[in-house]
Amino acid sequence: MRTLRHVHIPAGLALVLALAAAGCGRAEDQGAGAVLPDPVGRWAVESLTTGGRTLHAPEAARLDFGENQVKGNYGCNGFTATASFAGTSAVTVTPGASTTMACADMEFETAFAKLFTGRLTIDRGPDRLTLKTADGSTIAMTSAPATPDAPLTAVEWTVQSLISGTSVSSLPAGAAGTARFTIAADLSVSGTLGCNRFSAQVTRDGDRLTFGPLTTTRMACDGPAGEVEAKLTELFASGPLVSGIEGRRLTLTAADGKGLIAEAPSDVE
Repeated sequence: MRTLRHVHIPAGLALVLALAAAGCGRAEDQGAGAVLPDPVGRWAVESLTTGGRTLHAPEAARLDFGENQVKGNYGCNGFTATASFAGTSAVTVTPGASTTMACADMEFETAFAKLFTGRLTIDRGPDRLTLKTADGSTIAMTSAPATPDAPLTAVEWTVQSLISGTSVSSLPAGAAGTARFTIAADLSVSGTLGCNRFSAQVTRDGDRLTFGPLTTTRMACDGPAGEVEAKLTELFASGPLVSGIEGRRLTLTAADGKGLIAEAPSDVE
């Protein structure tokens, strides 16, 4: 039978080995923790799994988690909510306000809104986050790089919807894509109101844009395009409009709560 011999390790060497082992342990722990993201931040929604089906998300679907609030987009309509985190393992969501546009992929929008409420457990992975409902439905997300905002000028903005107070409605059938405008570097603006072409000069004071008198063509405009034209003409003549750009989306809002939402082309950088 073999006899194990005691090997004497000098005290100094033992201390060095102990410190090295402890250091390796901490590095592994830190490395493991570093790959698990904090839920607070911007996330791009990839897909929903619910009722045995997987629904793939539109490009615009996202969640921006703050410490106790959420801003997001269902894919077309924007929304807000409050969020109460239980560490990094769960979050309780209370929906707030949302826009009410008629959108191309309403199946996804409706499913997303239904899932993103109440208590959701959180699974974290490298650059990924999955929210899970009590019945096992999931919202799969990936960390989203900060999307640069489109520039105000030298971009053709296409009006997508009209704002009236707290409600937002998409353009009526037959008028989608008919209203477009471009603001040049010298703040001259030109485009179409939905039927007639127009031009004007804009003055800028911080985030406030004031349109000067519109010069337009004189075609008679009926139907949905004419309705949109009348509303935009009234909006541009109403005084200073507060502007805001988020990604490829521009909002112009008047003091009475009326306004528009326009979108830049997808290839704008």
